[in-house]
Amino acid sequence: MTTMQLRAELLREMNPLLDNDVAMKKMLAFVKTLAPANKANAETAVTGWADRFVGAWKDDRSADEIVNDIRSARTANLN
Repeated sequence: MTTMQLRAELLREMNPLLDNDVAMKKMLAFVKTLAPANKANAETAVTGWADRFVGAWKDDRSADEIVNDIRSARTANLN
């Protein structure tokens, strides 16, 4: 489902609730639980996972040697 489709579906389902203050308050409270509390948390949620891999690769070869090895190991995918 694309973002646009999801948005249209949400608006379609929410439309009857727009006139109901109690339902709107409950819905807004629920939506707030889905969003990160602040920008720092949002950035960590997106980028924080990559930090686990920083420095994980140990190799005596230079970057150019590694690139050459990768390129020379490539094969054609003829399937």
